[in-house]
Amino acid sequence: MNRFIVLTCFILATGGHLAAQNVIARQGRVAFFSYTPVENIKAENNQVLSIVDLSDGRIAVSMLMNAFVFEKALMREHFNESYVESDIYPEATFEGTIVDFDPLEGERTRIIEGDFTMRGVTKALEIKAKINKIDGNYVLSGSFEAMVEDYEIKIPPLLAGNIAKVISVDFRFEYEPYKE
Repeated sequence: MNRFIVLTCFILATGGHLAAQNVIARQGRVAFFSYTPVENIKAENNQVLSIVDLSDGRIAVSMLMNAFVFEKALMREHFNESYVESDIYPEATFEGTIVDFDPLEGERTRIIEGDFTMRGVTKALEIKAKINKIDGNYVLSGSFEAMVEDYEIKIPPLLAGNIAKVISVDFRFEYEPYKE
């Protein structure tokens, strides 16, 4: 439902002529990794929605937090209930612009500037990303680091050694032309 709302807002903001100027990734991938001396924590979400306006490089991303898959069920439970509180904050979003985006170029590296919102906290991010144009479709991939404390994630002192302070986040979106 929330992903639908974000996409609808983006369509309205583009003036309704979305199909001719935009590409969409309906099953983008976002993964994170946290190294600790006790146990590495990694999870992957393959249900991430993203759309790019080819006319100006604007990008929007929406992901459901409870769609992350972990190696262990207990990790997923702790992640959703104790850390990101996905029942209260069900999704994370990113809205920004690909700097100097040219939809006609082939492979290139660009900076994406925008705002990432998780747990109701919004932080400005600058992300280095690789863009490939293959047969009229686009692939966008990259990585960034997120500080746990920036998003007001509370870690009990007893578990502080088990959770990294910095989380590595990787993403990959395969876009195709948007069709209504």
